[in-house]
Amino acid sequence: MTARIVLHGKQAENEALRQAVDAVRDEGFEVDVRVTWEAVDALRLAEEAVRLGFERVIAGGGDGTVNEVLAGLMSAGFDGTLGLLPLGTANDFARSAGIALEMAPALRFALTSAGHAVDVGKVGARYFLNVATGGFGVDITTQTDPRLKRALGGAAYFLTGVAKFRSVEPSWAKVTVPDDSWEGELLVLGIGNGRQAGGGHELCPEAVLDDGLFDVVVLPNGPPAHEALGRLMSRGPDAFEDKAHRWRVPWVEVASTEVLTVNLDGEPEAASKHRFELLPGALSLALPDDSPLLGS
Repeated sequence: MTARIVLHGKQAENEALRQAVDAVRDEGFEVDVRVTWEAVDALRLAEEAVRLGFERVIAGGGDGTVNEVLAGLMSAGFDGTLGLLPLGTANDFARSAGIALEMAPALRFALTSAGHAVDVGKVGARYFLNVATGGFGVDITTQTDPRLKRALGGAAYFLTGVAKFRSVEPSWAKVTVPDDSWEGELLVLGIGNGRQAGGGHELCPEAVLDDGLFDVVVLPNGPPAHEALGRLMSRGPDAFEDKAHRWRVPWVEVASTEVLTVNLDGEPEAASKHRFELLPGALSLALPDDSPLLGS
């Protein structure tokens, strides 16, 4: 089997990864490593891997790297298996999927495990694998200092959220799903193919990757906003269970009177209207057979 690792540039000197790659090469695996330098490199390197006939592509980085590699594979019509090397700040997707975070076991698993057919979310021409978020969560993800993330990991998101409590400005939005809709001031929006985002918050705790449906949650704003956010940060979405709107649907549209930014696996997408569609079974993904994100 031939495999390409598309590695985030910040991990080029990761000694544990170098040792793990040397070990599997000694065992006979053909592992090609390519490192990103600037924006869209991961997408380009993933597309190139498909053209060169690699049977497995491994995304080495955080959720954003996974998103960019996914985009390249989907655009190039990849029919192999995607593996993950969790090297990001929070590694939300890998943690919720039950993928090992230690380097050597994670690489060996990414190379050898069976691929499972999973759904892929699509918004316009862009793709996502885990969760799309809107509202307050977008501010946390995009405004957390990278230096703080390197120092504190997922806890950096919590500290950024605490700092922004008093300045939050909820957005008006209309959320439309098959046979239903909601509109009002939006505090948090989660559209889950996977379950958690923002450093461990399970916005969509029942979501699975292979059921052909999004798990959608809307947490409406309630005065005062900073108190609502305090509850959210300390207790998670369960703090709003009596007010949350939830649906399990194959598509959802979100419209706003202003430009509304949503995060697709941590990567921002700005528009006044977004239509989210699910592509059932569109990707083979290396996952544990007992992964919580597999429903079948």
